[in-house]
Amino acid sequence: MSLEFALQYACPLRANYAERHLREWGRLSSLHAKLTTGDASAPSIDKLLWVENASAEIERMQEATTVCAQCPACLPLDTAGDGESVGCLGRINYPVEAQFEKFLADRVQLALDTLDQEDQPRLLRILIDPESPFDGEATKELRRVVTEDGLRFFELRVPIVLTREAARLTTDNIFDLLAGFRSEDSETTTYTRELPYEAAADYYDFLDLILRNELSQSEVARLTSRSRNYNQFLRLLTAIEKAEALNTRVLID
Repeated sequence: MSLEFALQYACPLRANYAERHLREWGRLSSLHAKLTTGDASAPSIDKLLWVENASAEIERMQEATTVCAQCPACLPLDTAGDGESVGCLGRINYPVEAQFEKFLADRVQLALDTLDQEDQPRLLRILIDPESPFDGEATKELRRVVTEDGLRFFELRVPIVLTREAARLTTDNIFDLLAGFRSEDSETTTYTRELPYEAAADYYDFLDLILRNELSQSEVARLTSRSRNYNQFLRLLTAIEKAEALNTRVLID
């Protein structure tokens, strides 16, 4: 179970396959990687059988995606790219880890407490505005969901409350912001949300500040060892950076 995203780019793959098909390949390659690498979180027996039955499709996918390595939209394999045969795709695994959520809350609070307003990313100012569209309600609903298999979208059952200038905010508001905007062509792409090109620079500035600004190598190493979500969000940041350079959008679902 994961939040999936794609950097939409007019590449040879998309000339032959619909976005829906590439997304299915992304899921297939992710499951296949878990099985072949002995991941401790290996999928259920039903998914195992599904991948075994899809051996011909896996071979077809691996052959077709050899073009990804030369594509300008290809995301780096060394940043949460394990198993992603389609180079412009990524995923953020659920449940969102408590460790990462605490990191996110601390970094947003630090930015508000230490940076002058003119130095803060525009999205951060929008987030704390009383009229902000990121009201946290969508994330609040997700927090209540438990699947039939007992899986949750968030490890923390209640959000982290921020203070001082952000006293009206919780991490629910932050995750609503990170979910982007409703997509108008979801029936075609199967992705219900998006980060449009017009918002790419603002999202890049925000995530770059939160995920990378003034973090020491030892802090990054500690985060990477404790949280797979951290590298997955770094991959999303790279997708946003490339979206801005390529004049395109990031699809999210």
